[in-house]
Amino acid sequence: MSADLTQGAVTSRDGTEIGYYKTGRGPAVVVLHGSMESATSHTLFAQELADEFTVYLPDRRGRGLSGPHRPDHGVRTEVEDLDAVLTVAGAERAFGISAGGAVVLEAARTLSSLKQVALYEPALVADGAPHREWLARFDQQIARGDIAGAMVTSMFGFELAPGFLKVVPRGVLRWATEKMLAKDARQAADGAVLLRDLAPTIHAEGTIVAELGGTFEKFRTVDADVLLLGGTKGLRGLQPGRDTLEKVLPNVRRIEFDGYDHGAASDPGGVNPAGKPEAVRRIAAEVKAFLKRS
Repeated sequence: MSADLTQGAVTSRDGTEIGYYKTGRGPAVVVLHGSMESATSHTLFAQELADEFTVYLPDRRGRGLSGPHRPDHGVRTEVEDLDAVLTVAGAERAFGISAGGAVVLEAARTLSSLKQVALYEPALVADGAPHREWLARFDQQIARGDIAGAMVTSMFGFELAPGFLKVVPRGVLRWATEKMLAKDARQAADGAVLLRDLAPTIHAEGTIVAELGGTFEKFRTVDADVLLLGGTKGLRGLQPGRDTLEKVLPNVRRIEFDGYDHGAASDPGGVNPAGKPEAVRRIAAEVKAFLKRS
């Protein structure tokens, strides 16, 4: 974590505190992280923008500096939380990754304050119904402390698993996931948000994907300029959504990065163990150029 990051907090509409980190100088831009991430998952990206922009890195609910989810958590709550940060920052710009990208796009549709938004592999799918079916099993596993098992359930629920893993016994996958969680805990810096601690937040991500699934047509009303980003090795289930968004968004430019995966914009480590700083820098350069066009 960069030494020049400072902490702040704002209260969302329902009274929940949303904490954030802040760095840089110039016009404000809010960076909204994705699933199994926290505010500090994008410190490298923030540093690339910090010479020309004041970058706000909020923790979405259930993580780090922010308060917990509420029982009726959904996209509206996420947009209210983002709006609170946009307001305190005086920001007209935002960048969202994965589920955070879906929230940023919904905010661009419903909030007049956003003028420019950049999205990296936003988690929008053609049909949200299948993404509700696995949540009950996931919740039961979390309740009994089976974090690794719950993560395996969500991997298949989100259709993230490569085809060859479908024939691997779930017990083996659970064992491998437990090893990954233990390694993350050993290697994490002091104060870092662990993957084990982030796992329960996956329920809210499933809810968001389900709620926004199949809603592409409503984004025809987005007035903001949109930069739509993805990677050729990203999540295959999200590429059709970008294809559709490119057609329905009135003001959109699209870039697909050759060889980049779903975590390419995130700091190496955590759920992005193969991450490369040069990928973060390249994505940040495109986002910076886009934001400077205003």
